[in-house]
Amino acid sequence: MDLTERLFQREDASVGLFCDCFPPVMDGVSVCMENYAKWIQKMAGGVKVVTPNVPGADYSQLGYQVIDFLSVPVPQRHPYVTGIAEADPRFLVNISKIRFKILHAHCPFSTGVAARRLARHQGIPLVATFHSKYRDDFARVLPKPVVDSIVKYIVDFYERADLVWVPQESVIEVLREYGYKGNVEVMDNGSDLVADYPEKFFVDARKALGIKPEEFVMLFVGQHIWEKNPRLIIESLANMGDVPFRMYFIGTGYAAEDMKALVTEKGLDGKVTFVGNITDRQLLTRYYAASDLFLFPSLYDTAGLVVREAASLHTPSVMAKGSTASTALTDGENGFLVKNNPSDMEALLRRLIADPERVHRVGIQASKTIVRSWEDCVGEALDRYNVLLKIRNLPTIERI
Repeated sequence: MDLTERLFQREDASVGLFCDCFPPVMDGVSVCMENYAKWIQKMAGGVKVVTPNVPGADYSQLGYQVIDFLSVPVPQRHPYVTGIAEADPRFLVNISKIRFKILHAHCPFSTGVAARRLARHQGIPLVATFHSKYRDDFARVLPKPVVDSIVKYIVDFYERADLVWVPQESVIEVLREYGYKGNVEVMDNGSDLVADYPEKFFVDARKALGIKPEEFVMLFVGQHIWEKNPRLIIESLANMGDVPFRMYFIGTGYAAEDMKALVTEKGLDGKVTFVGNITDRQLLTRYYAASDLFLFPSLYDTAGLVVREAASLHTPSVMAKGSTASTALTDGENGFLVKNNPSDMEALLRRLIADPERVHRVGIQASKTIVRSWEDCVGEALDRYNVLLKIRNLPTIERI
């Protein structure tokens, strides 16, 4: 085969997964992308991931191809990056060689635009998942007329998709508030931490982190941004110096330094630890297993993948009443709901710390009611892809 033949050789693929974030950038959407790619590759093969380039990222050991493109940092949102896929000649050469069966966009921006254009060019369906409250992201830094224009663009993007998914029922309301009037399906997110963990695993996790038997451990995992409501956590703990607890914050974000300053201001330095970003899933699992309670009062999240991850390790969550993500929980049965103010949060935490057996029972129930494996979820997604392909009279994706 000569050079010209190699340059223009076409490769068949099953699914193209497009998203603006992918490990080593860690958040719920990138974890979702990573598990979709992993399980589609195992079940059907031929999966390709399209994402902006993250400096220093190594994709050589993943078992599937990542096609990245030139990127620039997102202002005030480290470590996120963005870019214009079609402006990268190397990306255009690589993507032009691949014939997909279906494309799945996990965001409506740079990679979503690339997915929509490629789907139209190849005459194949586009599935689009709505993951985030994008309006909140932009409202923090842009004037309202600009934000309104962006929201209108987002609605237009999803209206042009062949199939729109959301991770749980309550997220449909967010899309409707944005102005979207089309059909929507709920497609659950899973957890890669589902397993039959022996009791020794939980004991060893606490020992490895140096946690004393009498210490009640609380955990937050996610972007360190004010939209996720970490202030409520810190302020509710400020008056609990008489209680033997530890609080771990895992993640990174624009508010990390201000959060640390607030912890110091409230006299919590000896009880609150900022772990930083963790990309090692085994290490993250240890923190979930060592924790008694997961604090996630976010007003920003749509589904809260980390809540399901915590539940996989029998750790129940405390969430803000009325938040979109909190609809996954039934208060007192598989989690706890609290009003969005420090005094109510403090009162709840004091009651729960005094009753660890109740916390454990609720954690076990959470593991039984809100957790599905990614293998199960992605298997269902493949079935739904094939329904759409059959409707379009296109070749379906065969299981290996």
